[in-house]
Amino acid sequence: MYKKILVALENSIADKTLLPHITQLAQIHHSHLLLLHVADGWVARHFNELMLKESDEMIQDRKYLEETAEKLRKKGLKVTTHLALGNPPEEILKVGEEQRCDLIAMTSHGHRFFADFLFGSTIEEVRHQSEIPLLVVKWSKK
Repeated sequence: MYKKILVALENSIADKTLLPHITQLAQIHHSHLLLLHVADGWVARHFNELMLKESDEMIQDRKYLEETAEKLRKKGLKVTTHLALGNPPEEILKVGEEQRCDLIAMTSHGHRFFADFLFGSTIEEVRHQSEIPLLVVKWSKK
């Protein structure tokens, strides 16, 4: 059912809530995991147009993706990584479609009302625009 799952990672502690769910789902369905992180700092957002050098943020994000992928590969999973640059909701949707993913998995922080207005909600934008099913796992501090 889920041949390819896009796993939108934040490079934060919230990923530790999402990854166990996705690992188990991928093992059951023999899914290919595409780990995606969207670097959205100033350099990342202007990288191509200004032909900039990779920022420390981008270097650390790429390292995080590869380290996470390697842990999953050791569990017998097929995993690839992709570091996108720019606006997270736009990039998640674009990569999901381009890579023909069957599912997008993300973590929710549970912001409500004012916090969503202040911080924006990547999940809300993806949820409203995606043709691909979305799995949202609420972040847990446990």
